[in-house]
Amino acid sequence: MGNIGNSNTIARAYLDSLLIETRYMNSDIPDTTLELYGETFSSPIMTAALSHLDHMMFPGAHEAYVKGAAAAGAILWIGMEETDEAIELCASSGTRVIEIIKPYADRGRIIDKIRRAEKLGHLAVGVDIDHPFGEDGSHDVVDGFELSPLTTKELMAIVDATKLPVIVKGVLSMRDAETALACGAQGIVLSHHNNRIEYAIPPLSILPEVARAAAGRIPVFVDCEIRTGMDAFKALSLGATAVGIGRPLMTAIKQNGADGVTQYLKKTVDELKKAMAFTGTTNLKKMDPGVIHRRDF
Repeated sequence: MGNIGNSNTIARAYLDSLLIETRYMNSDIPDTTLELYGETFSSPIMTAALSHLDHMMFPGAHEAYVKGAAAAGAILWIGMEETDEAIELCASSGTRVIEIIKPYADRGRIIDKIRRAEKLGHLAVGVDIDHPFGEDGSHDVVDGFELSPLTTKELMAIVDATKLPVIVKGVLSMRDAETALACGAQGIVLSHHNNRIEYAIPPLSILPEVARAAAGRIPVFVDCEIRTGMDAFKALSLGATAVGIGRPLMTAIKQNGADGVTQYLKKTVDELKKAMAFTGTTNLKKMDPGVIHRRDF
């Protein structure tokens, strides 16, 4: 009972409560090609925006993460890193990069990081709207930098400050989703940021409503407990454009370095293809929420 309020546990239980119906007639070998921000990718399964891997794990973990994702052809999402060199490694890896920036109280620091992202040729940038506060409800401080919540006006200014797509990460309510849309955000990530707050609603529980509001105008991404290709299929069927895998890749790094990351990502893509083939879903544009059912027994 100790994990009853853990948001990861709740999200996992929700994912496992979703069942699929099979549709074999007129099915075919599925195509997982993803079109995103004017570019084409082989799969909608991406990395999540992990941060400080060398600090949290061991020296070289960040490099393994980057190289493994690049070898798998996955879009590489990155979070906060201590050095410019770590970000530059991502940009030179041969894969496309999306960098998520903290909501620094010094808003100029956000703009500076966006300018760096522009120079490095990132695919997009984003802001963690769900990390302004610490455990006691006061402004959090990370690596010596104070964080604080964004206002609508500030988010609009960030969007207007760059030609890169700006993604709002940490949305878990229709209120924030609608604000992001109104501010001109070019993407939304449904996420509770690895249990930043306990008892958070599962991202997939609000996904259909957010996807309807987005109406295909902007991509809707999902992370938190996406571990397998079947998890990815459930999210994509319910309206996600693409999904991010995070903590399982940390385990893969520990077990087999960059090769572990590559193997894990390729395995999840194969699992996604299986789910698509078994449900008559021949490509990502034909994802159908009707194949998903909540367990009622």
